[in-house]
Amino acid sequence: MSLYTATYTDLYQLSMAQVYFKKDRHSQQAVFDYYFRKNPFNGGYTIFAGLENVLDSLKEFRFTEEDLEYLKTQNFDASFLEYLKDFRFRGSIFSVLEGDVVFPNQPILRVEASLIEAQLIETFLLNMLNFQSLIATKACRMRYIAKDRTLLDFGLRRAHGPGGYYASRAAFIGGFNGTSNVLAGKNFGLPISGTMAHSFIQSYGDELQAFRDFAEHRPKNCVLLVDTYNTLKSGVPNAITVAKEMEVRGQRLLAIRLDSGDLAYFAKQSRKLLDEAGLDYVQIAASNQLDEYVIKSLQEQQAPIDIYGVGTNLVIGKPDAALGGVYKLAFYDGEPRIKISENVAKITMPHAKQVYRLKNDKGEWIGSDAIGLTTEGSFEIMEHPFEAYKSMRITNLQKEALLQPVMEKGERSFATKTLQEIADYREKRFAQLPTEYKRFNNPHHYKVGISEQLKEERNRLIELHKSL
Repeated sequence: MSLYTATYTDLYQLSMAQVYFKKDRHSQQAVFDYYFRKNPFNGGYTIFAGLENVLDSLKEFRFTEEDLEYLKTQNFDASFLEYLKDFRFRGSIFSVLEGDVVFPNQPILRVEASLIEAQLIETFLLNMLNFQSLIATKACRMRYIAKDRTLLDFGLRRAHGPGGYYASRAAFIGGFNGTSNVLAGKNFGLPISGTMAHSFIQSYGDELQAFRDFAEHRPKNCVLLVDTYNTLKSGVPNAITVAKEMEVRGQRLLAIRLDSGDLAYFAKQSRKLLDEAGLDYVQIAASNQLDEYVIKSLQEQQAPIDIYGVGTNLVIGKPDAALGGVYKLAFYDGEPRIKISENVAKITMPHAKQVYRLKNDKGEWIGSDAIGLTTEGSFEIMEHPFEAYKSMRITNLQKEALLQPVMEKGERSFATKTLQEIADYREKRFAQLPTEYKRFNNPHHYKVGISEQLKEERNRLIELHKSL
């Protein structure tokens, strides 16, 4: 069930839609592309996320009586509001599968629908896909560097309002193991995890008693926060005492958590104390403003940290905060459409298009994707999209079509994927991305080219509009 009605949009979408309706242009068929122009975090790739939420929500995307009463106060025409009573999205969507690795300036999702339907879903679609793709990419970067360590999302309290709900979902797609977010855990089927706050220990005044009470009532997956007063002189020793008492009851302390100071140093010293006490099974968790660079440093220092709890920097997508995805008209009323700009990188690609992942004879990605018209079938030459005289012959390469039909006439056309299935697909696809595109510093640039026919059509339209 959708969390939103069709008023989850910008005013200008409705303003344009009313004009389409009044001028009887609303039922003409249109094609829109969703894509972005730059990878986040100065990285070499983006993880596509949010598709399942878009498809589920579009089935319920409609205007309620309350919505229409409100729009009436905003001076919308009565006949237009009458039309909106029965508004439903009945179009078709072709998309890259959720969890796949995608790159700038290639259509990730294509909407084919009446002009008014395609226009009214724009804001919701961008809102959902841009944010979740940003967070899934951030999470994937952390998973890549953390290797087999456990990654937990602790970011809800620092998230931008309800964004934390979808951030937990996207983080799981990107490779996280669980979340502290109970609602996201319930609704998305995510493993939930949590420890305790310093205030719990402070409320006792006696750290050892606080640990004892917590372990008594939360013996399963019990994690004790050890840095409220003195990590090595009281926190870890008290945790060891409680762990030994738990052993007598046939229980086991899962982990201790470090939340401040020199995490590498305290982790090493804590590991030594735990091992000397015969508690080699007790894990060490760390939090405190972690991101992929801090995790990389801790890994390089061989810090014996088993669990990373990541909050703020994950759920706000620091430092980028947004993925600049756009939604552009490519075809309308039987004619290709183009948006021209003095910045050649912002000139849009006309027509309905397909994207192909190019592979060698071993099925390995070669670092290039190609975009062609849906009507042209196979093509043998891939042109640089913006520079003349740069091309590449792709005759003997395997071509995997990425845009698959996921919604037809307003109904899903493929089976719902569980979040675990999406996360597994992300892992599989990311493993196929060559290492040079994964590095944090100066990653290799994944090439995206276009067919000769598409380039000719774009250039034709540019010349046509120059002459008008």
